[in-house]
Amino acid sequence: LKAPSRDHPALYRDLLRTNRVHWIAEEPPAELVREKMMECHFRFRHQMALVPCVLTLNQDGSVWVTLVKPARAITPGQFAVFYKGDECLGSGKILRMGPSVYTLQQGKNREESPKKEEIDKIEPAT
Repeated sequence: LKAPSRDHPALYRDLLRTNRVHWIAEEPPAELVREKMMECHFRFRHQMALVPCVLTLNQDGSVWVTLVKPARAITPGQFAVFYKGDECLGSGKILRMGPSVYTLQQGKNREESPKKEEIDKIEPAT
């Protein structure tokens, strides 16, 4: 996709899925196992600012990462690295991404609401 500008909404996303996460200290963190969700921070490029997010653990050890605000230019194949305070929790390779902000805006501009099948596709499986 070639976006018309650096800040085009098509470049921003707030949902991604990793492969099985490699956890460093605790495999996976107790809070994530207990609650099935955990607030933390993440980055996918060295030196980028940490972004607040919520992790949702999948049965296969992968996670859905829901960002508090959309991030630019997330790309499959990059690594999502997770932090709690100063501690690096672990990382996973980005496999899939949710719809872009642009796609979501297009959906809102349509008369009808999205079909249930479309919503099911982007919701984490429980």
